[in-house]
Amino acid sequence: MTVPVLIRIGGLVLASTAFYAYVGQMVPQQEVQPPQETVLGSDITTAEMVKVGREIMEGKGICLTCHTIGQTGALRFPDLGGIGAEAKNRVPGLSDVDYLVQSMYEPLAFVVPGFPPAMPAVNQPPIGLTDQEILCVIAALQTLGGTPTVTMQTTHRYTGASAGNPQ
Repeated sequence: MTVPVLIRIGGLVLASTAFYAYVGQMVPQQEVQPPQETVLGSDITTAEMVKVGREIMEGKGICLTCHTIGQTGALRFPDLGGIGAEAKNRVPGLSDVDYLVQSMYEPLAFVVPGFPPAMPAVNQPPIGLTDQEILCVIAALQTLGGTPTVTMQTTHRYTGASAGNPQ
């Protein structure tokens, strides 16, 4: 006895649906929330800035999506381990703060050799960090091989700049 083609197709559809439903349930489910808005006062200490900066790097800033900290081998983008000490030597004439600021506001101004020019400006969408949040990230980066020197009163040539237009 032969099974009609329509029933065989229906059976295949049901079996495929059941298989993909089973596989779909094996994938861990995680609820993703929008990043929390960081409220920063002008009176926070550098140590607090470092803590907030690290949270921003891991969350809203999505830095660790592409960058690593303290890894070697085939990397997608430069490893940030030791950047606190290396930053002042990356571009002649730029201090560590100037280099880190430029790297975030104008990431294509200097691209580390061997890596693609693909980092977005972090003060513009889709990341959209504020000047204060960027200062906190710089404080966190300075701790990676160095000592943080920025404060919430630190100014630079991009302070208050509108998206894409340095002052």
